[in-house]
Amino acid sequence: MAGTAVLISSTLRRTGDRRRAHLLLASGVVLATLSALTGLVGILGMAGHWGEHQHQRMTLATVVAVGLAASGVVLCAGVLRLPGVARTRSAALRLVLDGVVIGAALWFVGWVFASEPTRVLGDWTPRACPAILLASATAAGAIGLTFVVGVRSPRPRRELVLIGSGVTLVGVAGLGLAAGICQAGPAVALTGAALLPVGFLLVFAGGRAPEQTGEADSDLIRNGTGYAFLPMLAMAVSAMYHLLRMGDFTVLGIVSGSVEGFALVARQSLALRDVRAYARRLAEREAHFRELAHTDPLTGLANRRGLLRALQQGSASAAPCVLLGLDLDGFKNVNDLHGHDVGDAVLVEVAQRLRLNLRPGDLAARLGGDEFAVLMWARPPEAQRVAERLLGILGRPYDHPAGRIFVSVSVGVAAQASAPEVETLLRNADLALRYAKQRGKNRVERYDVAYDHLLRRRTTLEHEMRGAIERNELHLVYQPVVAVPSVRPVGAEALLRWYHPELGSVRPDEFIPLAEECGMIAPLGSWVLHQACHQLSIWLAEGHDVWLSVNVSPRELHAPEYVVQVAEALRAHRVPPQRLVLEVTEHAVATDLDELIRRLAALRATGVRIALDDFGAGYSSLGQLRKLPIDILKIDHSLVAEQEPIRPPGEGERRVFAPMVDVVMRLGHQLGLEVIAEGVTNPLELAAVVEAGCRFGQGQLFGWGVPAEHLEAMLDAATSPGARAVPAPRNRPAQNLGSVDSSHEMRQA
Repeated sequence: MAGTAVLISSTLRRTGDRRRAHLLLASGVVLATLSALTGLVGILGMAGHWGEHQHQRMTLATVVAVGLAASGVVLCAGVLRLPGVARTRSAALRLVLDGVVIGAALWFVGWVFASEPTRVLGDWTPRACPAILLASATAAGAIGLTFVVGVRSPRPRRELVLIGSGVTLVGVAGLGLAAGICQAGPAVALTGAALLPVGFLLVFAGGRAPEQTGEADSDLIRNGTGYAFLPMLAMAVSAMYHLLRMGDFTVLGIVSGSVEGFALVARQSLALRDVRAYARRLAEREAHFRELAHTDPLTGLANRRGLLRALQQGSASAAPCVLLGLDLDGFKNVNDLHGHDVGDAVLVEVAQRLRLNLRPGDLAARLGGDEFAVLMWARPPEAQRVAERLLGILGRPYDHPAGRIFVSVSVGVAAQASAPEVETLLRNADLALRYAKQRGKNRVERYDVAYDHLLRRRTTLEHEMRGAIERNELHLVYQPVVAVPSVRPVGAEALLRWYHPELGSVRPDEFIPLAEECGMIAPLGSWVLHQACHQLSIWLAEGHDVWLSVNVSPRELHAPEYVVQVAEALRAHRVPPQRLVLEVTEHAVATDLDELIRRLAALRATGVRIALDDFGAGYSSLGQLRKLPIDILKIDHSLVAEQEPIRPPGEGERRVFAPMVDVVMRLGHQLGLEVIAEGVTNPLELAAVVEAGCRFGQGQLFGWGVPAEHLEAMLDAATSPGARAVPAPRNRPAQNLGSVDSSHEMRQA
């Protein structure tokens, strides 16, 4: 009774599932205690008259057996409610069925050895009274259940082993108490009653053990079928033994076998249901992961795989489809200025706008980075209208705590009619998107078959360009720079030309930008520099007073090793540095002015002169011009060739006057710069240039780019007797940039 009280008080201190389990255990202990006390009181009442009260003993034994059976059921329920045993009713049912399978087999084996003709206990073998049958069934069931729970439970198992042993001992003690009252006598009954406190102590000790952290594994697939085969084997062996001994199968044996069979069938039905549920869960998970594999995790749109799947599914249908390729313009600046978190938020907002502005059935996808796609089941005119509408919707500002963010979008449109294969349709849309980018961005560009030709030519040029130097396909031509108005050549500009044996002459405006994009501009520029210095050294050695200019790309200029390359080329070909002019386009001034100034200053330190080409194209400001370490201004041909010469107001004589050229000339002279007018194509433009005071000119009027020997002939003609000598453009003074030499031309006597 004291142990029961301690177990109840310990139960009240528990919480959650553990408290409910221990409450059941305590209830079972109390019920077993009351049943045992009832039996002991009855035994004491029949002391001295034991053999005379057979009917009373049978009734008492039945009452005690029923009470102990109820106690066993409650104790087993408490074991099943322990944390880590069975979290669901289905799992608990599986454990119960497994316990019934083992218990029924154990009871059947016991029945065989206790019935005729075996009777292993001889005269001590109990009769088949209801109390003994009920108590033995309770004990067998408790043994089977606690065995299954103990084997299946995760480690550590101390708690379950102790409690299970206690419950088993309570069942065995109940069998002894019922059997003693019914037949065996007071000694057996008292022995059974004495075992009950031991079982209670084991239950109490298990309650004080560390808690279980896992869950019993009741899955048939993972645990095998040993729990079923071994009991069935035991029953089969014992049944064969019983038959060989000429034993009869009574109702009890048949019932026991039937219970075993029904328990196995029920357990296998549950296992089959588990397998089906497991297969269903696998199918659901597979579908879920397949969908995840076709979904972009950031935006929730389809990804490239999802788009390909939709295209492949749609290619089998006859419905026309159009693919829109979208790319955000300037999105890299969003990440650089605001961070990737803000960039991701913009991408999510783009995805949301796409969802809200597409028709039902159309598919939006994110292909990666800031590139999206829209698959539309429509005809090209309708898709074109949708693309133009998306252009405005996606170009609206994006509100964010960091401020309003503005990005535009470029769209490429490709129809399935022009590409029967999925891969070709994707390529066409991407090609149209590329040309939308190249043609100014923030626009819609429809795929044209001419793009394929341009792409193939671009790919061919890029491939062939990599071996053009080794195959001697490149050469230089020289466009003369002349003194005006005498039109005497005083210098030249080296121009790169490429003649391919199969492609023919490739225009510079086609292969030079390509060389900059594919990283070939550096080796091409180095080859041009050395070839130009070599030719210049030849002309100087022949006595020609000439200088030569070479164009430098921004990529070359910003390379740290370019200054060293220039110095080495001058030294290798023994060219005076002041005879070499490096031309930098005005476009290079538009990016990173401070770095450009440092690079130009380092080049001027070698002695070469710097010319700012294409001045007037609209990039450089007057403030930048004053900071740049340059020596020569080359007026852009648009200011010369597109000028409309006018007559100055108030002038009596008719003179040609070009206002913009005159302004640049005055500016150049004020800054101490020499000025060369480019793009002079006719005598009227030449007269305007001369009137503005320009000393040097270059353009179609004076000759296109010619081979070295042709320019050499022009130089020879210029140095013949009676020809006039003109000095080369002078270096810009390091100090007093405003001082200018007013002489325009030196004449030879």
